[in-house]
Amino acid sequence: MSTGCCDELIDVGRLAVRQRRVLIWVMLINLATFLMMVAGSVMSGSSALLSGTLDNFGDALAYMVSLAVVGASVQVKAKAALFKSVLIGFAAVAVLMQLILKGINPEVPIVETMGIAAVLNLMANSFCLMLLTPHRSDDVNMASVWECSRNDVFEGFGVIVTAVLVYWTGSAYPDLIVAVLLLGLFTRSAVSMGRTAWRAMHVA
Repeated sequence: MSTGCCDELIDVGRLAVRQRRVLIWVMLINLATFLMMVAGSVMSGSSALLSGTLDNFGDALAYMVSLAVVGASVQVKAKAALFKSVLIGFAAVAVLMQLILKGINPEVPIVETMGIAAVLNLMANSFCLMLLTPHRSDDVNMASVWECSRNDVFEGFGVIVTAVLVYWTGSAYPDLIVAVLLLGLFTRSAVSMGRTAWRAMHVA
């Protein structure tokens, strides 16, 4: 029995080390991507790209929180997941405010800048998702991080589609429409993650 307990502790310790390593990588990638997306969204004037920028910043903060609670109790991890759902909610509100301002005075984004930033963003987020997928079922903390990363990949595809539509139509409205769709995705994710975290807190 004693040997079994020791083996279990070693396995948990190894899992925590692997989780920390992965979270450090995805946090650094998201911070770098955030800086690139800030430059891209400012230079291109894209609402969809800005929504991705805010999402990357929120994710970088979320990964920091996840890193801090690796190896913690289920209760602490659930609270961290709840906090991450709030961050996603704030990103959704920021996108909504920006959409209102852009809707009043729509401007056609610079497609070339928008497209390059979107492709680089999708490549970075796809790599992060690949790193996180083996850990998605570890616990509520890693599951919430995986969901953040999955949203990033959807957002990356959405911005690329937006760039193509803006180029094809010469209009700013595809950019606004895709930003609205991303807003819906963020809102749904925030609610879903919040519910899961809330249940985990009360079960624990």
